[in-house]
Amino acid sequence: MTTTTPAGRTRFERQYRTATSEGYHVFGGDVRVGHIDLHFTLSSVYATLVLEVDLAEEAMLDLIDRIDDSLVLSAEVSREDFVVSVYRGRAAGLFTDDFLEERRRQRGGGVSTPSVEGAHADDAPRSRLGRRPN
Repeated sequence: MTTTTPAGRTRFERQYRTATSEGYHVFGGDVRVGHIDLHFTLSSVYATLVLEVDLAEEAMLDLIDRIDDSLVLSAEVSREDFVVSVYRGRAAGLFTDDFLEERRRQRGGGVSTPSVEGAHADDAPRSRLGRRPN
């Protein structure tokens, strides 16, 4: 189901901040609708927005405007462009060094190579936003 707007008031909860980047959980009311990572350069701001809910394109653009107004402009960093890559997905886990080290110890210290079946570059969804050339 595609919704027209995130449910409730949009709010952002900061997860981290560095000298050149910030990350936030994005909420619509009490529901987490996604995550945004912002990366500040000398002339541009790059963002990766991962949506955990289906939003209509107009609602997605409204959310990007809200991110620009609430997070990018408030950072008081001069910018010539705001570039946003949008993905739809869901959280699959949060892994720390301690967790991974414990896993390595349990497995005998080896590092295995993951296999990904059926994944191809052409599997990326297309929309009017950032449509790839044919």
